[in-house]
Amino acid sequence: MRGWTVREWGDAYRSGQLTPSAAMEQLGPLCEAGDPAWILCRETSALVADAQALEQRLADLGGDHAKLPLYGVPFAVKDNLDVAGLATTAACREYSHLSAATAPAIQRLLDAGAILLGKTNLDQFATGLVGTRSPYGVVPNSFNPAYISGGSSSGSASVVARGLVPFALGTDTAGSGRVPAGFNNLIGLKPTRGAISSRGMVPACRTLDCVSVFALTAEDAFSIFSQLAAYDEDDAYSRPAPAAAAVVRFGRKPRLGIPQALQWFGDDLSRRAYAAALASAEALGAELVPLDLTVLHDTAALLYNGPWIAERYAALEDFLSEHADAVHPVVRQIIGRATEMGAVDVFKAEYQRAAFKRAADRLIAAVDALLVPTAPTIYTIEEVMAEPILRNSRLGTYTDFVNLLDWCALAVPAGLREDGLPFGVTLIAPAWQDAALAEFGQRWQMQAPSTLGATGRAMPASTSIVPAAVAADTVRLAVVGAHLSGMPLNRELTERNAAFVEVTTTSAQYRLYALPGTVPPKPGLMKSGPGGAPIQVELWDVPLAAFGSFVAGVPSPLGIGTLELADGRLVKGFICEAWAVQGANDITGFGGWRAYITSLRAATESKA
Repeated sequence: MRGWTVREWGDAYRSGQLTPSAAMEQLGPLCEAGDPAWILCRETSALVADAQALEQRLADLGGDHAKLPLYGVPFAVKDNLDVAGLATTAACREYSHLSAATAPAIQRLLDAGAILLGKTNLDQFATGLVGTRSPYGVVPNSFNPAYISGGSSSGSASVVARGLVPFALGTDTAGSGRVPAGFNNLIGLKPTRGAISSRGMVPACRTLDCVSVFALTAEDAFSIFSQLAAYDEDDAYSRPAPAAAAVVRFGRKPRLGIPQALQWFGDDLSRRAYAAALASAEALGAELVPLDLTVLHDTAALLYNGPWIAERYAALEDFLSEHADAVHPVVRQIIGRATEMGAVDVFKAEYQRAAFKRAADRLIAAVDALLVPTAPTIYTIEEVMAEPILRNSRLGTYTDFVNLLDWCALAVPAGLREDGLPFGVTLIAPAWQDAALAEFGQRWQMQAPSTLGATGRAMPASTSIVPAAVAADTVRLAVVGAHLSGMPLNRELTERNAAFVEVTTTSAQYRLYALPGTVPPKPGLMKSGPGGAPIQVELWDVPLAAFGSFVAGVPSPLGIGTLELADGRLVKGFICEAWAVQGANDITGFGGWRAYITSLRAATESKA
């Protein structure tokens, strides 16, 4: 179990290899009070009780795993997010309080069947990119304990990297969901602001804060994001996603903007690792476009040198007035600068930010995304302790500007440096292109597979490309025979402006038959339950306005019903009446219609 991905957890439960109760019996002891990555570990007995209740939920649903997509999957959350009945500390003992309600983002995971193991350590009040500013202990790097883990979501990154959970929630205001990912060989998904409810979060900067996701693979990160993303009417900063954003993709040869000038602060190991990462991007088909990123660095300077620091003070004003000595001295020094600023400074800085954003949006419009180092260097714990503010600020060189500009980002592993420490790069795109980043991030991982976090495990071979979301004005249709790309009836899709999405397979409950007497030749797909096999299909998004005419043209014995895909998704697709397959040739063993047709052609050519 240790180091499993979300997909592997699901496969183990669906196959009957494992039950949530048995899993929690084994996982409970891994959440240890002496581990600085954890602030709160739930008792094994409580985990088993949750698992037993979950098993009953599944039974009440008729054993339908699709209704509990995260059934039994363990996870952790950063301890600035509320969970009902558990304390929230934000890494400050004096601030600790029992939460009355669960943050909506966490509740969505629990509703999907996930099981919470515990709450993780952080730079106090989410102020820092280092992971050293907590009275609960310094969280070390998962590859070399002399080095920092990155922060502020240090504990969440650590427990995922070490395989204790397949994913964890962090938060991100200036890079806290990305820098720890880069330092621990992880995916760090920093979503579009407002895509995930931030209600129930101890705020750092409410106008900028995001709930973030740490995971071992881009597939997992995006699947968790898909569970979390929802408009929250009670969160003033929540935003509904525009329908058009759901289908944005970069294409097979994306244009990626890279910095014309880079600052490495003397770190040649990171410089060489980035050069190797750029070569990997080109091998993936990307066109690299050098850009002047000065406006981005100017924007970043506003975050800590401008009045946004006052947002951190506003979140803690009452607590600071009564418990100033309880705050970590570095955090207190940073937040205390807010008292030097006034309302006029706020408006002046906002005018400047708006001007910077206009220029930055023009800059990023020239490319599909930016590809930058996640951090320009990494420090030992001792080095950070000796110079905590300057060295921390350097780590935000390529992260601080993203939330201020209302962009989204995905940190991805980019191999190990020559000293064995992880190096990461970050993809950055305009708001609502989270799915496009995840899809490219997964192609990145599949092209140059690395180990998962610090577990030493290789990337699972079963990993699939992140599926595109379905636009509101389309119907996703699985085609299995003559409507496949290059087949005789594919024009019936293209003439209706249907868009190709991906190649995938059904679940292993189907059989495929070659129907006799059909012109052009067509297959019949039947759901057989046990004894079936995965059948290859293509997914196409058909405009809703044209779907009716398409269905009207489907001849008997075929029809359109609901198909189950290998990953549990349910889509519309071709089905066949049972009488039509009586005596038909069972071609299930070919795995799909295209392979069967290819075999017929090969047989004909061999006879010629």
